[in-house]
Amino acid sequence: MAASSSKKVIYAALAGNLLISITKFVASSITGSSAMLSEAIHSVVDTGNQGLLLYGMKRARRPADDAHPFGYGMELYFWSFVVAILIFAIGAGLSIYEGLNQLRHPHVPSDPLINYIVLGFAMVFEGGAWFIALREFRKIQGPHSLMQTVRRSKDPTLFTVLFEDTAAMLGLISAFIGIALGQYYGSSHFDAGASLAIGLILAATAVLLAIECKGLLIGESASRATVAELRDIANGTTGVTAVNEILTMHLGPEDVLLNLSVDFDDALDSRAVENAVSTLEARIKQGFPEIKRVFIEAQSVTGHERDAELSNLTSSGR
Repeated sequence: MAASSSKKVIYAALAGNLLISITKFVASSITGSSAMLSEAIHSVVDTGNQGLLLYGMKRARRPADDAHPFGYGMELYFWSFVVAILIFAIGAGLSIYEGLNQLRHPHVPSDPLINYIVLGFAMVFEGGAWFIALREFRKIQGPHSLMQTVRRSKDPTLFTVLFEDTAAMLGLISAFIGIALGQYYGSSHFDAGASLAIGLILAATAVLLAIECKGLLIGESASRATVAELRDIANGTTGVTAVNEILTMHLGPEDVLLNLSVDFDDALDSRAVENAVSTLEARIKQGFPEIKRVFIEAQSVTGHERDAELSNLTSSGR
């Protein structure tokens, strides 16, 4: 997913959350609704999260230097993980606390019409942001399911905003149902239940985001299809007799590190090996522009197998 598309999704979500967070706080202060206060907190957290994602994208674009020779692309993964923590700690934590507080000190919200009007406008704004996020997500989904696409995606900004917006829509529906039932039965328990439901929705969202971002943060390989194509390119290069190992790692959504171990024909002299390496690297970068760094190791099959066996013995002996 291009950075411009990711930014479009984030800006749309940020604008929507900023507009409705203020109105939710006003409505909560007037009506005393616990569910509305939880929704207001939710919107503030989401607004801050989108700001953090934009900050992470900016930091990730910094060029490589002596201290970070592979660049700063993984900063985006770090800030996405921070977003997941904030959703859990602030969004879910305060919503659950507010729900429990309403149960301990019950009071029936007043002026429910204000809540309905604010929730209606919020659904329009959140629905628009959610539609934009889903449309951009569909561009990379293809034949895969939603969760398969999330696992395959290396751009956390896109699925983070989609998850946030989905949680926001579910939270608005919960708040609407809780306030309506509370008005109908004259009980504050439904309002408190809606606040607790919003907290649980946010907690589940945070856990899913944390799991996905953790995988990116500790280093994920390129897709199996990409690795298979890289193997075909290497095997099809003149002078290469075998491919020993292909190691890849995403340093960013569009930044992949490749380490390739190959066995060259023993009949080749040093200049021929150098030419084969240059040809192989050029073909790889032409076919996969996201692969920014290529390290090609010349090693015999027997030598590679010996080193692998020694490495396994060393690891098992620890």
